[in-house]
Amino acid sequence: MASATLSSASLARLIAEEKALYVSRNPASAELSVRAGRHFPGGVPLHWMNDWGTPFPLTVASAKGAEVIDADGHVYADFCLGDTGAMFGHSPDPVVAAIETAVKTGMTAMMPSTDTAVVGALLSSTFALPYWQVTQTASDANRAVIRWARGLTGRPRLMVFEGCYHGQVDDAFVTRDQAGHTIVRAGLIGQVYDISRTSVSVPFNDLAAAEAELSKGDVALVLTEPALTNTAMVLPAPGYLDGLAALCRKYGSLLCIDETHTVSTARGGYAKAHGLKPDFLVVGKPIAGGLPAAVFGFTAEVETAMGELNRRRPAGYSGIGTTLSGNMLQLAAMRATLDQVMTDAAYRHMHRLADKLADGLATAIDAHGLPWSVTRLGARAEIVHSPVPLSDGAHAHRTVDHDLEGAIHLFLLNRDVIVTPFHNMTLVSPATTDAHVDRLLGVFDLALDALLR
Repeated sequence: MASATLSSASLARLIAEEKALYVSRNPASAELSVRAGRHFPGGVPLHWMNDWGTPFPLTVASAKGAEVIDADGHVYADFCLGDTGAMFGHSPDPVVAAIETAVKTGMTAMMPSTDTAVVGALLSSTFALPYWQVTQTASDANRAVIRWARGLTGRPRLMVFEGCYHGQVDDAFVTRDQAGHTIVRAGLIGQVYDISRTSVSVPFNDLAAAEAELSKGDVALVLTEPALTNTAMVLPAPGYLDGLAALCRKYGSLLCIDETHTVSTARGGYAKAHGLKPDFLVVGKPIAGGLPAAVFGFTAEVETAMGELNRRRPAGYSGIGTTLSGNMLQLAAMRATLDQVMTDAAYRHMHRLADKLADGLATAIDAHGLPWSVTRLGARAEIVHSPVPLSDGAHAHRTVDHDLEGAIHLFLLNRDVIVTPFHNMTLVSPATTDAHVDRLLGVFDLALDALLR
């Protein structure tokens, strides 16, 4: 089929229609937003909850499995899943049972609980690294890894990749200008020092660019997701990650793989599935079934170096860790998730439905003659506004059309389907059913009809 053309007028009309429909069908959410706005700016407990592109926030009344019910009683098929926080479904029964039991015997005591040894063994067998630490969020875990890497190597610089996202980590908020120079990202609030002095941004999938920086001998850590997932999804080229790991070994830099999103790849994440051997590994969001928690793992060699560094340094706070990190409730939820929820059977189910979803999305795109494609990573699939796979962060940035993405997202939302509002990424859980996938595919087809009307 010849390529279809989307007009700006048609897009603007559709957005206006869908915003009006959203307002008319969500009076309870509108009223709750006004009430909440008396004390929470924008009516949300943290400002980014207003990034959904809706006239006012959608208020959740309950969430279970792969469905969300809003304050007006609409039941949604949820393919956002808390942007991976609920990747294994909302409130998995084993996690709920573990929390209900644990909460009666204490939530936090700043000491290890009786679950600690079991969780450590489960983490080691699941992710193929022997040593672990627990934090509150993946942001905390990444900050800890950066600090450890600089301490262990005595080097100042961090290497990240254009288009990356590693949570609320100052050191990673850099990008590249048109001349290829590392600059601080625009839009940061209250940034008072030049991060580009100690962090460098290079293009993903470009080993020559990585080697040019690593060969300077001052990079402590290379921090990367195995695939970029926060800027229209970019998969690694064949051999790229192995080549990057080899360069790190050659030039004495440590390598951290951030699996906070790519844990959707397989049980044990992308690194284990593809035989990568990083020095550090970070997993956040779904690791405790949706309860706030994250972990970072590391090799025996790193653990030995950590011990030596701790023995040498003066007494006092290390700058790593918070009081609630590794609390009793986190460990109980993590034990249930690792042992009973994050199973091979769960991933087989997720992958089967993700195959069906990705194929259905691609079929609809082709049937409408649109120059788009679908990128797939395990249980995750994403609509990419490019006819060919994305090569790096800059390529991804050029494809982004926020109005188009917002129109599709709002159209789906008004017909009881939730996808991630950031570049329309989808995720399936063990609780997702064929009926949920069929609903998304049917509504997506209607969305394309409306766009081309």
